[in-house]
Amino acid sequence: MAQASSEPVSGAAARTVMLPPTVDLHARPAADFVRAAMGFASTITIAAGDREADAKSLLSVLALGAKGGTELRLTASGDDAEAVLDAMAERVTSLSD
Repeated sequence: MAQASSEPVSGAAARTVMLPPTVDLHARPAADFVRAAMGFASTITIAAGDREADAKSLLSVLALGAKGGTELRLTASGDDAEAVLDAMAERVTSLSD
């Protein structure tokens, strides 16, 4: 099961979540993730290591090159930032190949 933690980052909400060990963030899982992100008004970023991407941009998310088991940092800013992070963390943990 994925681990998640929550902490504030300069007025934004942030959460760390683990990509399932059997899922690389390639086309299909990345598209599922981006579709979910696009359903929110908040600005959402996803980071893996020292790379950061707009969570609503498929090409940016793919460019992260995240492999199974990678720790992802989700950041959201907006009125519904905490709800966004809850939903997006759940999306990450439920991704499949």
